[in-house]
Amino acid sequence: MKTLLKVLIVLGILGGIGYGSYRPLMEYMAKRNKTEWRMQSVELGDIVQAVNSTGKVEPVKRVSVGATVSGPIAELLVDFNTKVTAGQVLAKIDPRLYKSGVERDMANLRTRQAEVARAEAMLQQASNDERRSGQLNKNRDGFISEAEIDQFRFARMMREAELQVAQTNIEQAQAQLDNSQANLAYTEILAPCDGIVIDKKVDVGQTLASQFQTPEVFVVAPEMDQRMHIYASVDEADIGWIRRAQEMGESVRFTVDAYPDELFDQGKIVQVRLSSKEEQNVITYPVIVETPNTDLKLLPGMTANLSFQIHKKEKVLKVPNPALRFYPAREKVHPDDVKILDGFEDQKQFADSPKMVSADEKAQNSKALSIRHVWVDDGKYLRAKAVKIGISDNRYTELIEGELKAGDTLVIGEKPKK
Repeated sequence: MKTLLKVLIVLGILGGIGYGSYRPLMEYMAKRNKTEWRMQSVELGDIVQAVNSTGKVEPVKRVSVGATVSGPIAELLVDFNTKVTAGQVLAKIDPRLYKSGVERDMANLRTRQAEVARAEAMLQQASNDERRSGQLNKNRDGFISEAEIDQFRFARMMREAELQVAQTNIEQAQAQLDNSQANLAYTEILAPCDGIVIDKKVDVGQTLASQFQTPEVFVVAPEMDQRMHIYASVDEADIGWIRRAQEMGESVRFTVDAYPDELFDQGKIVQVRLSSKEEQNVITYPVIVETPNTDLKLLPGMTANLSFQIHKKEKVLKVPNPALRFYPAREKVHPDDVKILDGFEDQKQFADSPKMVSADEKAQNSKALSIRHVWVDDGKYLRAKAVKIGISDNRYTELIEGELKAGDTLVIGEKPKK
């Protein structure tokens, strides 16, 4: 009996100890197994929507300078990066053949001029003979026959024709001389405009042959020390935003690899070209951006990483983008909000469906995407908060409507187990 009593007392003591420690133990286990969430706050600040792209820096114009006449290069007066002005001599072709051609044509012109003088003298003589014969026939009727008078008249007309031929020969000789003088002038290759020499394709002694195709000697970039163009390719999905930015006069910011720490922020959209280009089933459109280049930091061929500012809003509530992308597990969501997860599944199935939809449905679905849900921790479960969103950048999205305020924390993911 005493032994049984002792056993019952011990069991009672152990039961009391177990009962007293059960609640703390369960609380400890619940706390240990509780999911820890990664959080991020709703903020008040500025938000800028932008479209990013890459482009190639090029001069506003590239003027190719060629050679009109053939011959060996006798002298080069400029080099790469030389600033030139319109009419400046860039190079000289050996002029000896062309000088001799000018001298030959000048001699031919003088010969033709002498022939004109000779033809004028002979015409004067024929005219005098015709005049004297007419006067003599008038004074002595019948002294000279009509046949002889005709001979004098036709001789004068023949000399007039010879004079016209000689005068025409002068014009032809003058034209040949002008051509030779032009070819001689072409032996000096001149700059067609102000600019900077960005390419030189000949050296002294190299022979140019321009019989079939004008050889390219230099490439001059006008206004390169004032402004440059960036040729960017923009996806068709963003081209509507780019047109809006152009209409609003929004600036374009960009960087280049040569100056990774420097932000160029004075670019402007000057043209959205209509010629599309398809690469790997992606349609893009050329967009031309103009930017100052007074310090000549931007060089032809550089790659620019552009950011087209589409829209900017100041002092607005903004939700972190990871909170909009977060998708919780069903068992961690409050029972009242499970239906929201079902809606997510329906949207996902609809997005993955290959069937075609009408234009009206597509437009309505695009508008519906502005209504989203974010999740907050209420201690035991996650609760959903409906929000209407606006413009977005790479970190935050504008909050247009929703029961959130600056400082509220949103779930963006689970912390890894320790």
